Amino acid sequence: MELPFSESYRIKMVETIRKSNLEERQKWIKDAKYNLFLLKSEQVFIDLLTDSGTGAMSDKQWSEMMLGDESYAGASSYYKMKEAIFNITGFDYFLPTHQGRAAENVLFSVLVKEGNLVPGNSHFDTTKGHIEFRKAFAIDCTIDEAFDTTCNHPFKGNVDLEKLEDVLKKSADKVPFIIMTLTNNSAGGQPVSMENLRMVRQIADRYGKIVLFDSARFAENAYFIKLREEKYKDVSIRAIALEIFSYADIITMSSKKDAIVNIGGFIGMRDDELFRQCCMFNIMFEGYITYGGLAGRDMNAIAQGLYEGTDFEYLNTRVKQVEYLGNRLMEFGIPIQQPIGGHAVFVDAKRFLPGLKKEEFQAQTLAIQLYLESGVRGVEIGALMADRDPITRENRYPKLEFLRLAIPRRVYTNNHMDVVAVALKNVFDRRNELTRGMRIIREAPIMRHFTIELDLV
Repeated sequence: MELPFSESYRIKMVETIRKSNLEERQKWIKDAKYNLFLLKSEQVFIDLLTDSGTGAMSDKQWSEMMLGDESYAGASSYYKMKEAIFNITGFDYFLPTHQGRAAENVLFSVLVKEGNLVPGNSHFDTTKGHIEFRKAFAIDCTIDEAFDTTCNHPFKGNVDLEKLEDVLKKSADKVPFIIMTLTNNSAGGQPVSMENLRMVRQIADRYGKIVLFDSARFAENAYFIKLREEKYKDVSIRAIALEIFSYADIITMSSKKDAIVNIGGFIGMRDDELFRQCCMFNIMFEGYITYGGLAGRDMNAIAQGLYEGTDFEYLNTRVKQVEYLGNRLMEFGIPIQQPIGGHAVFVDAKRFLPGLKKEEFQAQTLAIQLYLESGVRGVEIGALMADRDPITRENRYPKLEFLRLAIPRRVYTNNHMDVVAVALKNVFDRRNELTRGMRIIREAPIMRHFTIELDLV
């Protein structure tokens, strides 16, 4: 008999989490202006707001923390991180930053100008925010299959090559670079195929364009390539990762995802002139170029985490837990993005709450109801996150309206996933009673969803 699947780690420390009651949660969410970001962590039972910086570090990572070199310039920790980045990605030049959006801020300060067009596959919120803050435009060229949550396309994160080339044919002079997000978060944590990355590289070369990878979840993307592209079934994750990165000129990374740390990021580059230009902004925004807003101990933990995050057994454990939650929800008939992604389950709020108007923010309404039901915190990936059109200032309503349930790495057990699934089923059973959505009371002009204030319609 084949042995059953089990986690590739054992638990050495636990943290107590408190269960609240409905009356408490009703008060807390009202006080938070119906914004789940504004809740206190102790008011949350199971926290699936994000998988960014919320994972559990390993014993080896903690031991590396003790060895951190806190020198302002030239710390040994910098060189340890540099070596790990080179071994995993092949990039010669790198700049540490305190997280992924900081890497975007430094890099885009060099590359993005007013009026630019930046095509890619479903830019995530901070990426789009940094582009639009500079009065440029993010152009989504994701394949159409990504917007049908019932379609089982294996690589819904792919860019549509015809859409991409159409942008370049019409406006190549306005395009500073092409960006590919690995995995495609906004489309449901969906991977990009190696073939698609290869073809994007070829198109970029024809038009003389730089290719940038948002690499926050590159290891999970490599895992799906291994499982879903026949050519790579016997290839190691690290070898797949090296080929992935061979198609990019620049990478940004939030190390808080696939490097399994609580803080940190970096930019990887091949061009020494671009490196020199970015150094100036890194010093202005992040600190000196050999620490970039990070303590030496954090750089050590990132270096170790990059090796652990590209281990197949770890990735298999991580993705299978996401799959477990997704399968439980599908057993209950709850509509989700299929196939199940790598870091989160994305619930299709449009299909879950079809009677609610888009102007009442279906995914945010659903996220609030899940919290009230159980104390589980998810996050809206929909109209609130889409912000307003920078020119018309009208709300943008994306094709996909998701409640994202992002699972922290090595933190929760499948018993926790069962709680989430049953809680959402209870909401699903009374979905026809949910006739009141949300309205905006106060919002920031950009990336509003982090601090927005809402009330019931």
